[in-house]
This record gives sequence, C-alpha cells and structure tokens, in this order.
Amino acid sequence: MSEFVEEDVSVVMGPYQLLIERALKHAGGSHTFTDVVDAVRAGKLFFWPGEYSCLVTEFVQYPQQRLLHVFLAAGDLDEIKSMEPSLRTFAESVKCSAISLTGRRGWVRALEDLGFKEAHTIVVKNL
Repeated sequence: MSEFVEEDVSVVMGPYQLLIERALKHAGGSHTFTDVVDAVRAGKLFFWPGEYSCLVTEFVQYPQQRLLHVFLAAGDLDEIKSMEPSLRTFAESVKCSAISLTGRRGWVRALEDLGFKEAHTIVVKNL
C-alpha cells in the first residue's frame, strides 16, 4: 500500500483515471474519479497502484470483525491477482479477519484459485 502526501494523490492516481472510470461504470454511479481521489486524500480509501492495474481498498468494521474490502479493482487480471499476497499481509497486520471484494459476478470465478468464494449477493432496484 502506498501513502501519499495530500498534493501527490491526484498526480499518482492520474495515470489510472481511465481504468478507474471504466470500473466505476459498473458501480451504478456511486462515485466519480474525483470522489475516489478525494476519499484517498482523506484517508477513507487506500490506493494500490500496479504497472497496468490498480486497487482501491477500504476498511469495513462490523461489530465482530474487520475486513479489508476491495472497493475497486481495475486493469490486468493477472496483475490484480498478483497483488493478493500484499493485500493479505497488510490485512493481517492491521487485524482484519478477511478480504472482501465487490464487483461483477465474473470475479467469483476469476479469484477462486486464490481462495475467494462468493459470500453474498446484492440485489438492486434503481429508482
């Protein structure tokens, strides 16, 4: 995980803008690129850059457990999968009991070889 001083966030994330915006199209309009940059700047989301990919994570705190949640994954699938050991090491170091990911159904099969399994289904009715 990278840490940035406030003014560096836009510069570091800028090259990933198209990847992030493409992934956000599948999020139902919940965030814009600027929203994500602002949340990283504020320390609410965490940016994980790769060469051809990136992840954006957050902590989800439940009464009985803490998760490292992958809010957004974009780019090359093999590179994204290669980031899992770093995610796991980080999550364990900050006392998370699991790593979760929200995304399209294709992620279930794409990540099963890393030990991920489908835990929930979210159903949405747009109004």
